[in-house]
Amino acid sequence: MDRSHEQAPVAENVARWTTPPFPATSAEYITVLAHYHRAEMSRMAGWRDRIDRTTNWAITGVAAMLSLSLSSPTSHHGVLLFGMVLVQLLLLIEARRYRFFDVYRGRVRQMEKNYFAQILAPLPDVDQGWAELLGQDLRRPRFLISIRAAMSRRLRRNYSWMFLILLFAWVLKISTPKLQDGGAPYDIARSLSEIISNAAFGPIPGAIVLLGVIIFYCWLGYVALLTGDADETMHGEVHV
Repeated sequence: MDRSHEQAPVAENVARWTTPPFPATSAEYITVLAHYHRAEMSRMAGWRDRIDRTTNWAITGVAAMLSLSLSSPTSHHGVLLFGMVLVQLLLLIEARRYRFFDVYRGRVRQMEKNYFAQILAPLPDVDQGWAELLGQDLRRPRFLISIRAAMSRRLRRNYSWMFLILLFAWVLKISTPKLQDGGAPYDIARSLSEIISNAAFGPIPGAIVLLGVIIFYCWLGYVALLTGDADETMHGEVHV
């Protein structure tokens, strides 16, 4: 018995079930776009929360290292050097998270600038190809900035102050005899050679440690000034 006429509707129904229908009317399209905008906002907020957590870890770490190093003359200045390395590691982690955050922020800004803003305050020169660009990004997601640019942004906005505080505390530690083990009675080192001697780290001479810190902070300054915010104008003045 021929059942081909019965199998055809079944195959059609299976295809309909496995492939979600596309919006057929403008109202359905607007509903889909609103739900998508809400989903991208949620993803952006999730990565923003991860960025804030990393910053909080860095601030807590800096406070702990300062308290541990400056509270007692027996504390070694190497604690502050360790704090610099720890904050640098957290900066790398935050830069990676910032790149993901920037992807979803870029998508949200595309919709807000080219669709929702046009509803509230229409402009004649809106970019007509924004939806196609958004669709291409959904098919093949890509980062909008490099890890170097992400580090530069986070360093300028948050981490530069932490590194400066650690540097000031380290200089204070090695140049103040009262904060050294043995605690000399005078407050300021009498000579540059004494400061260099206090900067020694185990078998590593103080001159090499001092040179390493100078090179490290010169590199931080180079990274901070390397990339400007010209490519972030699409986000306006309110940005992370």
